[in-house]
Amino acid sequence: METLSYKTISVNRQAAQKEWVVVDATDQVLGRLASKVAKLLRGKYKPTFTPNADTGDNVIIVNASKIKITGKKLTDKVYITYSGYPGGQKQQTAAEILARPNGAEKLVRKAVKGMLPKNKLADRLLTNLFIYAGAEHKQEAQSPKNIDINLYK
Repeated sequence: METLSYKTISVNRQAAQKEWVVVDATDQVLGRLASKVAKLLRGKYKPTFTPNADTGDNVIIVNASKIKITGKKLTDKVYITYSGYPGGQKQQTAAEILARPNGAEKLVRKAVKGMLPKNKLADRLLTNLFIYAGAEHKQEAQSPKNIDINLYK
């Protein structure tokens, strides 16, 4: 029995097996896509998940401009930003954000950020997220694998 170890080993950032994955956002509902991508970023689909470490995958989202927003959220959902100064509160609907340059990318990033924990780890996890409005991306050198996001829960 000397060979058996009963210690629980937590995986740290250096020992994590990170992969590069490509997710196609064509005809995906924004919130459902964001929650699954947030789980991929955290590493919740891996058996080596550690809550306090960056053990998730690097995620590339392509075709972000082809996402679906269900119901009346396109016109009724309001995104509020505040600069910190008096009178610095601004309101925008999802349609107004999508009409701007890189609007789809900003909308997807905001949705994924909302699904992550509200701490310093979330900022580090967001650096592993790459969003592109079209089908082309710059991370070909990492040889990412394409995954079907609908197979994940």
